[in-house]
Amino acid sequence: MIWRFAADTVLVLHLAFIVFALLGALLALRWRWIVALHLPAALWAAGIELGGGICPLTHLEQAWRLRAGQQGYTTSFVEHHLLGVIYPDGLTRELQFVLAGVVVVLNLAIYGLLWQRGRLRRHR
Repeated sequence: MIWRFAADTVLVLHLAFIVFALLGALLALRWRWIVALHLPAALWAAGIELGGGICPLTHLEQAWRLRAGQQGYTTSFVEHHLLGVIYPDGLTRELQFVLAGVVVVLNLAIYGLLWQRGRLRRHR
């Protein structure tokens, strides 16, 4: 039972990491120190996805599921748990590029706003 709980905990933490990597810049509007956490997280997530790697959290969750007597899975966390949510039927490659562009533009806009706020505060 403890191994299943541990695997489920890793699953929740993994999902929280993905959300933070995508939207953490919004938190930086309130707390500037978040930038020091968000940028490395976003770069790590992008590197794993662009490089076609599998996050170590996926391996950890699978190992703990096997110890709990559950079946592991052979795909990545995203493929196993989120593929149907993130990539619903009918999603085209062109739409994927649009969605990726929205994420990049949104984060650049938020960080641009932070940068502008910092400049305005220095000039007061």
